[in-house]
Amino acid sequence: MTGHTSHRWPSKRSPVKLTGTRPEAGARSGVRALELADYEALFQSRKIFTGFRGHEIVAPLYCGILGSAFCSLAPRLQDLHGSTATRQWAGFAEVRRGRGPAAAFVAALVGFPKAAPRVPVTVTFSPENGSEHWIRNFDGKCFSSIQSAGTGRDQHLLVERFGIASFALALVVDGDRLTLVPRRWSLLGIPMPGFLLPKGSSFEMERDGQFCFDVEISMPLIGLIVAYRGKLSPP
Repeated sequence: MTGHTSHRWPSKRSPVKLTGTRPEAGARSGVRALELADYEALFQSRKIFTGFRGHEIVAPLYCGILGSAFCSLAPRLQDLHGSTATRQWAGFAEVRRGRGPAAAFVAALVGFPKAAPRVPVTVTFSPENGSEHWIRNFDGKCFSSIQSAGTGRDQHLLVERFGIASFALALVVDGDRLTLVPRRWSLLGIPMPGFLLPKGSSFEMERDGQFCFDVEISMPLIGLIVAYRGKLSPP
């Protein structure tokens, strides 16, 4: 008889546990040789967290605040507000300034441009940790703000910060306009009285295929601080 070597194959797969025992001799599948329980026992003294991570999509700032209403905006407004990339739009604007030393002081403090019938404008939008940094350049005169989604009592509102002053604004879709309505404000994080809240008619719209803006800022007891309106287009 011809001699041969026999191998003992297991009738069923038996998971090998981390008990210090050696696996049986012979070739076989390694499927289920180790179970999750084996790893849990091995790493139980270490701080390891497990779970599933999905592909989270960060919505543009205005889209996140407006929700489904964002789709009702005019195409040019969706183009400007519907991106999470750094971008710059350019155009022209007309600027009006309030009269009196108090209005001039506030305008100079923020950096608002001087009055002009027609001035070139560029606006740069830069995303920063869920917020947007807006830099407005009126023919070399720049002023900036940080826009972010409100939290707490300002939830569902747009919060815009100019230096130490922050303003909570409601984004209201009114026909073909996106109107910005002031709700409350604060200085250095301290809520300010409502009767001192700066106000004014401010809105965005599309006209002749261009993004149009109309901003007016006035304060109680002082009156008009600055007003500017114009058009912007992407490069």
